Amino acid sequence: MSTKEQNEYILGTEQAELHRLGLQHQVWSAEAQRGWKAAGFTAGQTILDLGCGPGFSTKELAYTVGQSGKVIGIDKSENYIKFLSDTKQLHGVNIEAIHSDFDDMQLTPNSLDGIYCRWALAWISNPQEVLTKAYNALKPGGKMVIHEYFDWSTHQTEPSLPALSKAISMCLKSFKEQPGDIDVGRQIPSILSDMGMKLTTRPMAKITTPKELTWHWPKSFYELYFPKLVEMGYLQSQESIDALQDFNQLEQDSSSHLFCPTLIEVIAEKA
Repeated sequence: MSTKEQNEYILGTEQAELHRLGLQHQVWSAEAQRGWKAAGFTAGQTILDLGCGPGFSTKELAYTVGQSGKVIGIDKSENYIKFLSDTKQLHGVNIEAIHSDFDDMQLTPNSLDGIYCRWALAWISNPQEVLTKAYNALKPGGKMVIHEYFDWSTHQTEPSLPALSKAISMCLKSFKEQPGDIDVGRQIPSILSDMGMKLTTRPMAKITTPKELTWHWPKSFYELYFPKLVEMGYLQSQESIDALQDFNQLEQDSSSHLFCPTLIEVIAEKA
């Protein structure tokens, strides 16, 4: 995988970010599986993984639908689509990997049994338009499973340490100054309800300690993104160093807790 591409994410698409996304999927895989089961994703279906990234969920979905079904993975990153294509060949699963941004993607009307989307709508300025495209591609009775942030500001630690708290607040500031809405999960229920879809929702929150796998999800994010905040002018270099030292201090105390940003799951059925 190349180390840099023009059309990349705010966190990049380098090898370190690929590893972080793999860890992130490991932490959230059970939640994804729960959503797919609730939506009735099963063998023989055609499922779209919207904003699939390198395809960790896409591969799991491909095993869910089996050889009689198909998963379509769409992502704007050429690097990640290449990785997904390699995954398809390596595992012999039925995946169609498509390099496209959401504005240019072509979806056949009434062709999909299901759609999964996780952390893709927060980074675009037109989620309603994209969800309308997705809706039109669903068959009647087809379902969307969407996992997005509802309130990123809930992300905090106990105890609270000053340098780390400032760096976390600068993460949120940088997100809010990007296109899109980091808390897009607040908008999604009303967007889909206005389309006439039948909805169920549930909150998705994680509190973790240094001994748990979930702890390593924010840790990997901090290690990658705090230096990027320096590059973007949100932190000074020493502030980034101090924030990581604060986190290391937290990690040495087994009584420390970290509250991850709050997500929402939306499962929506097309009438």
